[in-house]
Amino acid sequence: MATLEVNFLHGQLEERKRRLEIAVASAPRNSALTDLLREVDSALDRMADGTYGLCLECHESVERDRLLADPLVQYCLDHLTPAQRAALQRDLDLASQVQRNLLPQKGLRVGDWETSYHFAPLGAVSGDYCDLIPCDGHLLFLLGDVSGKGVAASMLMAQLHALFRSLTGISLPLGQIVSHVNRFFCESALAGQYATLVCGLAKPNGEVEIHNAGHCPAIVVGRGGVFCIEPTGMPLGMFLETEFSARSIQLQTGDTLFLYTDGLSEASNESDEYGVDRVMALVHQQAARQPAEMIHACLDDVRAFTNGVPGFDDMTVMAVRRCN
Repeated sequence: MATLEVNFLHGQLEERKRRLEIAVASAPRNSALTDLLREVDSALDRMADGTYGLCLECHESVERDRLLADPLVQYCLDHLTPAQRAALQRDLDLASQVQRNLLPQKGLRVGDWETSYHFAPLGAVSGDYCDLIPCDGHLLFLLGDVSGKGVAASMLMAQLHALFRSLTGISLPLGQIVSHVNRFFCESALAGQYATLVCGLAKPNGEVEIHNAGHCPAIVVGRGGVFCIEPTGMPLGMFLETEFSARSIQLQTGDTLFLYTDGLSEASNESDEYGVDRVMALVHQQAARQPAEMIHACLDDVRAFTNGVPGFDDMTVMAVRRCN
């Protein structure tokens, strides 16, 4: 693991040890607390010896996302007992269910704005973030991608969801909301973790305020042709003090804003990558279609392009269209 991540986990373990020592002093006969303190001490000893993060059975590296989610893990997946594997699968199934319950309503329509999205984790859980929030006749749309994969990334995805939902409820300007979320990420995320994000506020008059924090280019398509909205800021969690500038666009009836994570643009076959240009061309061809139809056509095209080559990342796609 990277030195910054090990240092972060070391600090977390030291804090756990401090709290456990206080708890054990208050309840010295509690064997569960004593055993847990012993596990924390063992993990700290392995850090001092330089063997932390290695499986005690095969001495290969334990999966990074499992260590970040639980710093006390001592065995890689290949050397879990059947009971441990079953318990892990139950936890993953529950995490997957919780994450899907955080997704927005399918086919949501707010005033003259209609939406559709497709959310496809690579594994049980995803680091992709997708939300649609009605706000006093406006529509707030958000699509992001947390660095890394697996449980650790999905936990930050859930934090993004909670933060935006909470801050939206107190009627802050969108730029301030993005800045507050960035500050939280810088102060609380694991070392080296960040999130790209494209979000916007779609207003009843067709105006859309868009912030793109290091995410894939957003695509606008309609009567005026097709064009991209490139990033206007750094990803969330990179720098504590950073500006997130907005771009304002005017969508006409029938215009669509198409958003996606890099699981789409970086999908590949045996010799080539799907790419942003192909996404733009496909969306342009489907410009007159409803959001759900546009997304369906895109997914059909990327499946034909990859020709059975498995994906290597989560994939989320969203379309927001101004209708009559």
